[in-house]
Amino acid sequence: MNKVVVGFDFSSGSAYAVDLAIDIANRWQSDIRLVYVKEKNEDEAPIRAEIERRNAGVAHLLKGIKLEYVLRQGNPSEELAKQAEEDNAALLVVGTHGMSGMKKGFLGRNTFRTVEQSPVPVLLIREDFNFNKALENIVVPIDSSDDTRQKAGQAATFAKTFGSTIHLLGLYTTTNVSIRKVVNTYISMVQRHFDKVGVKYVTEFIDVKDNVSLDTIAYAEKIGADMITIMTEQESSLSSLIMGNFAQQMLTNSKIPVLTVRPKKVLADTAQY
Repeated sequence: MNKVVVGFDFSSGSAYAVDLAIDIANRWQSDIRLVYVKEKNEDEAPIRAEIERRNAGVAHLLKGIKLEYVLRQGNPSEELAKQAEEDNAALLVVGTHGMSGMKKGFLGRNTFRTVEQSPVPVLLIREDFNFNKALENIVVPIDSSDDTRQKAGQAATFAKTFGSTIHLLGLYTTTNVSIRKVVNTYISMVQRHFDKVGVKYVTEFIDVKDNVSLDTIAYAEKIGADMITIMTEQESSLSSLIMGNFAQQMLTNSKIPVLTVRPKKVLADTAQY
């Protein structure tokens, strides 16, 4: 597969991102590109020396793949997105405490902008997540929006890579029968896709009581999920139950790693699954 790009800035969050990127890249047999975005007048020599020292320390973990690095200058979110595009990356991994402007327990503007600007899926992880646990359970929330099914392909890739079980979560945001039928239909289409590609899954439906993002997180925590897969532009206008942008709330509040997928523009009759 194409490269796995990972943002790095010497924080513990970005160090965890490198560790996870190595695990994923080993399984995909993809090379890794570590990206450090420096300030305008920052001295490169000590940065390169420390990165090379750290890379040497994890070299024994690499299984037939290469770990390379590059220094870029500019806005962190823009530069990470540019690198991912230049490398035609399969994935961008970012530690949510590993970008400038990050505060503990709060998703800083640079990380969310990275998700907005990245042309490839972004996996965001928090340093307080238990990384000793295998990626066993992946939550895939499905609602009535047109793009909702597009995340299923990326979720299936991770499930097959790690032998995970996908938890399909049907989200009912209204009592309107027609809209609930749309959710049911989309769930059925994704189920057929998972059956076709041989992915293990279970299905559950919930009525959103509070807020789509918070209810999804609560469900993920209840089942001990290791990742939640969402769209970057989703559930933004489904009902008055949703307070603000779903993706931004999810990234801000979830302690569980979140995989974000940018929706592709497709015709209604040719949408995936």
